[in-house]
Amino acid sequence: MISINCNGTLIDLSTPKIMGILNCTPDSFFDGGKYSNLNAIVNQVEKMLSEGATFIDVGAYSSRPGAKHISEEEELNRILPVIKLLISEFPSILISVDTFRSQIAEQCIHHGACIVNDIAAGDMDMNMFSTVTKLQVPYIMMHMQGTPQNMQKNPVYKNVVGDLLYYFSKKITELRELGLNDIITDVGFGFGKTISHNFQLLKYLELFKNLETPILAGLSRKGMLYKPLNITTESALNATTAANTIALLNGANILRVHDVKEAVEAVKIVELLNKADE
Repeated sequence: MISINCNGTLIDLSTPKIMGILNCTPDSFFDGGKYSNLNAIVNQVEKMLSEGATFIDVGAYSSRPGAKHISEEEELNRILPVIKLLISEFPSILISVDTFRSQIAEQCIHHGACIVNDIAAGDMDMNMFSTVTKLQVPYIMMHMQGTPQNMQKNPVYKNVVGDLLYYFSKKITELRELGLNDIITDVGFGFGKTISHNFQLLKYLELFKNLETPILAGLSRKGMLYKPLNITTESALNATTAANTIALLNGANILRVHDVKEAVEAVKIVELLNKADE
């Protein structure tokens, strides 16, 4: 069984799970500013949970290409009240905190979050690895070339799949030696990658199972989907479902999405496909 321990509960990832996105930022690429008041936040989270989300990923630092850098204090002031609100409204909720800052991760875990989702895999905060090990929480580490401010300027790799496998194997070894149990890898679609890089990673996602960690795929409404189709991010739900289905077929254990219902349906269809010969 592929599983992670969230607040003492073992979550079985051998059946893929859905992580719903809640952006508490005014400038996220798809839903920026939509969830800035408490009622809107509660309603959206209630909707995602009722549609089948296992996790809710709460972020307060926009990491879209070229996003404005904000201070640690501003990020904490945005995210902590939301964590507290969600824990009080939904006591059994499993919250993932989307931050690359160890102190924010620690504060949010102490207030009820149970997963740390780090877009920088510890590269933007040297204390992150020791912090998540001390907290003993599942840690999602994503690959990003550069920073959100410069990552899409000129991403270059010798071989994007091979380079990322090497990158993650080093990080996983380091975390295992520190004593962290639950590590999840995210190849970071759209984070310092060209459209071609992204599709190579999607095509060969199954190779990342060799790392022996669960795989998270974050494809929802990203530029790699809407730009080649000459559509907007608002129109990219169908393309997202197609990409999510490919990710599931190639071994993804968690889909991080804006649209929970459609992702749950993709999981069910792939499950039916896998059971067809039984």
